[in-house]
Formats: sequence, structure tokens, C-alpha cells
Amino acid sequence: MNSSAKGAQKQRPIIIKRKKIVAGGHHGGAWKVAYADFVTAMMAFFLVMWLLAAVNAEQRAAIFEYFRNPSLENGTAPKPALGQRGPGGASTSAVNLRGGLDAPRTANDKDIADRKQLESLMEELRKAIDRSQALQPFKDQLLLDITPDGLRLQIVDAQNRPMFDLGSATLKSYTRAILDEVGRYLNTVPNRVSISGHTDTTPYSDATKAGYTNWELSADRANAARRALEAGGLGDDKVARVVGLSSSVLFDKVDPRNPINRRIAIIVMTRSAERAALMDGRPAPAGTP
Repeated sequence: MNSSAKGAQKQRPIIIKRKKIVAGGHHGGAWKVAYADFVTAMMAFFLVMWLLAAVNAEQRAAIFEYFRNPSLENGTAPKPALGQRGPGGASTSAVNLRGGLDAPRTANDKDIADRKQLESLMEELRKAIDRSQALQPFKDQLLLDITPDGLRLQIVDAQNRPMFDLGSATLKSYTRAILDEVGRYLNTVPNRVSISGHTDTTPYSDATKAGYTNWELSADRANAARRALEAGGLGDDKVARVVGLSSSVLFDKVDPRNPINRRIAIIVMTRSAERAALMDGRPAPAGTP
């Protein structure tokens, strides 16, 4: 080997590779994030468990409806949430931040009893309709449901079976028979009732009645229904309100001229709805629930 080759061999650098071994430690901060998520999830879980234990079934339904429908629109919960237009809907009320012992007291026992009574009455009415041979042909025109204001019975027009004579407030004979039976049952409960008349969007037209519109017609029909209920046994002191709503509250909004929009709605009112109807704009007395 010549001298130049030996010199190049001596100048070549020697590279030593060492494997860096990191001892087990805290592994960075990732575990803190995971632990925080776990704690948050557990807090949410225990909050839900507490909430389920602290409220009744109606309140749970109202809470569910509130979070499903956090708006000012009406929802479907059986009990209104604390909103502007319950059930469901955004609330303008201050949140009660006091202890959990306050939660069970939020239920109004009288309203709950009212609802149970109205549900029982609804079943009785259904059975009465099923038993009555006179009412059998009209079962499809009698609609029963529970609303936040109370038990609602709607008597609707059918295509070939109207409740009233055309364009008038004169009851058909079978409509009188329906209201006669209904009046007897409604008189068995202490709750007052409200009666509203509804029309479709077909404009009222009668050259002999200038200025007479669907508003007047719906109000006259509501009063005709009131008189028939009272003739059937409903006490005159049981009626809290009689109104004509024309076509402002349509049953079938898709087809505004559907005969089903021509109807009489009778509501057996809850205590709170009755108080609201009878207040007539006056401030509520101190201590009124």
C-alpha cells in the first residue's frame, strides 16, 4: 500500500451511533386531556342521574321537549316548559339556582290531578261514544285529545255531513244529539269549559247580511253549540269563554278549504287555563300559583 492510500485511510472519520433510551416518565400531557374528558363525562352522567331522580315524568317530558325544541315554537310535551309559548320553547324566566330540594316542589299537584281527571273523563267519553248507537255514525267526526289547556273535544264537518246548515248557525239534528250527550258528561266535572267556533277559508257571502263574515259566523256557531250543551245538562256557570276564531286556526293548513276546518272545539279547562281565562287582564292576586 503506497503512502497516499495510507494517509487517506487515517483521515477517514469514525462515526459512532448510540441508541437513545428514554426512561419511562409522564409521557407528555396527553393523559391530562384524557382524564379531564373522563371527569367531565362522569359529571354529566351524575347530573343526568340526579335530574331523573329529582323530577317527575311530566317534568322530564317538558325538559326533553325544551332541548329538542329550544325555540319559541309550540312543542308536544304534556307539560309546558318555562317558556313564552309552551310546551317547549325558549324561556325568558330566570334559572332557579337554589338547592336540589326545590326541584320536587316545581310540580303543581292540582294541575297533575287535573290532568288525571281529564284523562279519565276522556276515556269515559270514548266509551260513551262507543256505547251510543246514535253516535256511532259520527265517530269519525269526534276528535279527543289532551292539550296544555285541558281536554279538547272537536266536532268536525265531514264532506257530506256538516254540523250546521250551509252558511248559518242552525245546528243539524244529529249535531244536537252529539252535544246533548256531551253536555251531560261535561257537567259531571267541576272544571269550566271554553267553546270556540272555526270555519274554513271560504269567504262568507250573503247579500242580505252586509258586513257579516266568517268571524261572526264562527262566533254564532260557538254560541249555538253552547246553547245545545246547556240544553243537554251543562250548567250555564260552567262556561268560561265562547269565541269565534273564523279561519285563523286551521286544522288542515295544507288544504284551507277542507271540511275538517269547519268545527266546534270544546275544551274542559285545567285550573291554570281557567284562571287565565277568568282573569280578564287583571293582575293575579298575591300568592296565586
